[in-house]
Amino acid sequence: MTWYGLASFKKKGEIRTALVLDDQLYDLARAAQTLAVSGNWVELSVNELLARWPEVNSNLDALAQEASAAVDRLEAVTLGLGDLMPPLTPGRFFCAAANYVEHADEMGTVLASKSESNPYIFMKPDTALIGHDDTVIIPKASSQLDWEIELAAVVGRETRHVTVDEALDCVAGYTVINDVSARDLNVRDDFPFKMDWFQGKCFDTFAPLGPWLVPSSCIEDPHNLRMQLSVNGEVMQDSTTGAMIFDTREQIAYLSSILTLKPGDVIATGTPTGVGMARGIFLKPGDVMEASIESIGTLRNPVSAEDS
Repeated sequence: MTWYGLASFKKKGEIRTALVLDDQLYDLARAAQTLAVSGNWVELSVNELLARWPEVNSNLDALAQEASAAVDRLEAVTLGLGDLMPPLTPGRFFCAAANYVEHADEMGTVLASKSESNPYIFMKPDTALIGHDDTVIIPKASSQLDWEIELAAVVGRETRHVTVDEALDCVAGYTVINDVSARDLNVRDDFPFKMDWFQGKCFDTFAPLGPWLVPSSCIEDPHNLRMQLSVNGEVMQDSTTGAMIFDTREQIAYLSSILTLKPGDVIATGTPTGVGMARGIFLKPGDVMEASIESIGTLRNPVSAEDS
């Protein structure tokens, strides 16, 4: 199977879909035209492709294979700063908390045994979304901004009450997400409820996503991928997706037992050990985060202070 990705980029004010081969972008519709591949699907956005995923997935696989063999005939996209967009606009962000044992330990979180618990899920708003090379803004209210690399599974089929064994069938593909967190705003003492996931996780720019979406057909095992996050070139997180407590299948089955998952929903599957909170290190203006997951790519985001 030829590895490829799907990206969204801006050209002359229009959002276009790109086929990604070896980290190089090619306009999907133009590549199809060059290779004499027809179908109205070649002009669709990534979100529109996701809405028709069972229908178009095999077509995309075939086009990617043909394009890879004829890449010298294709015209690469030249990107300017800010031209690469988030690969999709999620319907909803579902995020797994404390889903790696070592991360729970470094945060002082005492977990029940897996057999006695379910995934702990919170949500982020769509306004938190930014893409590759977009800037994460430190809110004025926070002095403890932190990073969390996570594998993001993107839903490509409406799903309700799916079994664990069949759960991955609803996944269109995978990308990288950085669950940016204001640690000092995750807690509060003015209510009997001491944790505030909304306040600490939902600011604008707190959900970098990208750089592109890699179809599940290109990922042999989503639970055997190395993941690393560095700040200013120094590796902070280095683990594998195999260390999850509740794997992607179990999270999907759990979510679908509560609500209907829809194409374009993003499931952030949890972060491993190595966050700044455990080290007493927090992001500051001028820092650059790079979050990389094997077989997907690297999501890069600079950090800046909120304007006064």
